[in-house]
Amino acid sequence: MPSFFRSTWADPLFHRINGYVYVSSVFLVVLTSGYMAPYATGGKISSMGFNLLNMLWLFITAVALIHIFKKRIPQNRRWMIRSYVFCYTNMLIRLLSFAFNRIGGIDYAMSYMISVYASIAALLAVPEVLFRFEKRRSPA
Repeated sequence: MPSFFRSTWADPLFHRINGYVYVSSVFLVVLTSGYMAPYATGGKISSMGFNLLNMLWLFITAVALIHIFKKRIPQNRRWMIRSYVFCYTNMLIRLLSFAFNRIGGIDYAMSYMISVYASIAALLAVPEVLFRFEKRRSPA
């Protein structure tokens, strides 16, 4: 079969380059977000939440990177899923903030602060729930 019919995701070189771009992007986001965190809506408490979020995302991505360097593909896959979930941080914070503010009637700054911490909890919980469903579906 000609090489142009192969899926680009199956190409190891493409996958490796894509992985390095992703890890570099996470590092860049963590670096810039850490710089901007003191100016977050909600004050110091929100700022601490963003710094916690940055540390978690960097740690999770680093663990995934260590697993792939040690050729542990299944573990790398799980840790990368955990890391990818953090790409939805901003969307989840905005969604929760909207719900708390507009639907719940909480002040915007307070709803934003609550949303930051609720997002952290959700971003950590969602992959674990997915892994449990995956385990139930797979044959024993």
